[in-house]
Formats: sequence, C-alpha cells, structure tokens
Amino acid sequence: MNGMSDVRLTLHSQELEAGQERATAPRHVSRWCLFWQRRHTRKALLHLSREQLLDIGLSAEQARQEGLKPFWRS
Repeated sequence: MNGMSDVRLTLHSQELEAGQERATAPRHVSRWCLFWQRRHTRKALLHLSREQLLDIGLSAEQARQEGLKPFWRS
C-alpha cells in the first residue's frame, strides 16, 4: 500500500467518525465540526505534492482553488 492510500484510509475513517459525532451532537456543534474538517482538509490540499495530487485525481489548479476556499463554503 502506498502512502496516499494510507492517507485516504485515515481521512475516510476521520470522516466516518465525524459523521457519527454529527449524528449524536447538537446541530450547532456538528456545524463547527464540519467547518473544522473543511478547513483542515483544504489546508492539507495546499501541501500535497504533484504525485499525491495525481493519485487523488486533482490538478494543481483544482487543489489550489479548493484549498483557498473559505471553510464556510461547501
């Protein structure tokens, strides 16, 4: 398994955990969890190498556009 597959599994497990928290948490808490997750993952996109971006099927420009979006935008 390459490094990106490990990262995907980790991110997917975090998404699943966040989804479980959203299902049981009050609405305002789940929104903040979603905002935090967006901020974290978008920031991570800005630091991926060209090879990592190819592995997830994004161009550098697509990653930059998504990474620079404010956390409150979906």
